[in-house]
Amino acid sequence: MDLWTENRPETCSALGLDCGSCIHAAAACTARICHGLESHGIQQIFFQLYPSTGCKPMAQAFELAYRESSITQTPRVAFASAAA
Repeated sequence: MDLWTENRPETCSALGLDCGSCIHAAAACTARICHGLESHGIQQIFFQLYPSTGCKPMAQAFELAYRESSITQTPRVAFASAAA
């Protein structure tokens, strides 16, 4: 089984993965990388990560986990503007 080509709940379950912990971990990682996304952006990332229609019901849980993780995360990259 290959999670890159068979990314759906049945495949993950067969490998011992559960949707809740997978979604939470991915959302927390996304919050660290892409801090401050609005709802539409969060949903876009979710559907790019989890294109299977079987994963669609977890979109709201992903957004909630992202928002919870965003509260505790601070951006780790500081951008500097170039002096003229």
